[in-house]
Amino acid sequence: MDIKRLKYFIAIAEAKNITAAATRLHMSQPPLSMQLKQLETELGVKLFERSGKSMVLTDKGKVLYERALHLVNSVEEIKNELQETEEGKRGVLAVGINTLSLSGFSEVLQTFHEKHPKVSLKIVQNDSFYLAEMIKTRAIELAFVRLPLEYRGLTYHHLMNEPFFFVTNKKIHTISLEEISHTPLIIPSTEGLGIYSTILEAFTRQNLQLNKIAECSDMNTLMDLVNGGVGATIVPKSVLDVYKDKALYSIPIDNADLKSSLGAVWLENHYLSTPAKNLLALIKQYYRS
Repeated sequence: MDIKRLKYFIAIAEAKNITAAATRLHMSQPPLSMQLKQLETELGVKLFERSGKSMVLTDKGKVLYERALHLVNSVEEIKNELQETEEGKRGVLAVGINTLSLSGFSEVLQTFHEKHPKVSLKIVQNDSFYLAEMIKTRAIELAFVRLPLEYRGLTYHHLMNEPFFFVTNKKIHTISLEEISHTPLIIPSTEGLGIYSTILEAFTRQNLQLNKIAECSDMNTLMDLVNGGVGATIVPKSVLDVYKDKALYSIPIDNADLKSSLGAVWLENHYLSTPAKNLLALIKQYYRS
């Protein structure tokens, strides 16, 4: 009992006439009559009673009609759902975002949701290395991280560079990396990760010591510590965009050539789902503009 034969049966039941059903199905009457006969033989029951030119469902035919209608509709729904999934209109997308936060990310997600309301989003925020681990175990499919990230088995796509700013609770107008080297710093990352390495390399290039008093990858905690005078920090510009409501001062760093690189990563040699491709395209568009 295949789906096509059930569709033929439903057409006959609704048209109540073989010829009318054949016209509806764009086929000739003899093959349709043969399909009905084969279905009745397969099931071992009589499905229709003839009343003149009209065909009336038997009790068993009525049962089959209700079940067949439900089954055929379910199959069509599955086809539609699979097609929408292929087109990226439906599905589940698990995505990671670095703890340093990204300006405009919530806006991009809102746009994505408006375009693809049937795609369910799972968003994880953590440090870049942990997000890489989650990609490796397939807990998430795509992550937006701070580079460099030393992790094998991933595909890296650079999105943008942005400058670092010195952040403190004291009002100042200009500052150099040498002046910052005499300031107690809270590093917005942990040792071995991209942001930490980028900041350390900038000090090393100018033969300066990094006066680190703490490491903190949680931005709310970090900004609260800076606001309380525990130390100052150096963060990418987009972090300031996210935490601009804090009562802090941010100053460009003179002659530092200190930039943060933002990138997208996913599993190497892995086919990205259509929802992931759609989100990545929106992110690229956002940062280009």
